[in-house]
Amino acid sequence: MKRRTGPRIDPQPGVERGEPVTISVDGRPVASYLGESVAAAMIADTDDLTLRRTADGEPRGLFCGMGVCFECLVVVDGVPGTRACMTWVREGMQVDTQVGPGPGGRDPAA
Repeated sequence: MKRRTGPRIDPQPGVERGEPVTISVDGRPVASYLGESVAAAMIADTDDLTLRRTADGEPRGLFCGMGVCFECLVVVDGVPGTRACMTWVREGMQVDTQVGPGPGGRDPAA
């Protein structure tokens, strides 16, 4: 049985969450936990599942969740094209929604 406390599923017995950390997503503080992916933190923070937008403005979110599809690209600490599903949160991380190839980047999903 899955239990929820807010937007996150509670860990199963014997499983402990990492230490709480705060990341910034589009300038907003987002509570997350060490050991959690950027994608998980972003999805748990809001009802909007959009992680990036194409150059045409189409929303994209988590699709494969294992780094194969490139649908979850975000800008992390100024680096565009970072896969949110494969990047672990850390205290003070700056995450921005990526639009198209992002600032100065090439869109590997194109």
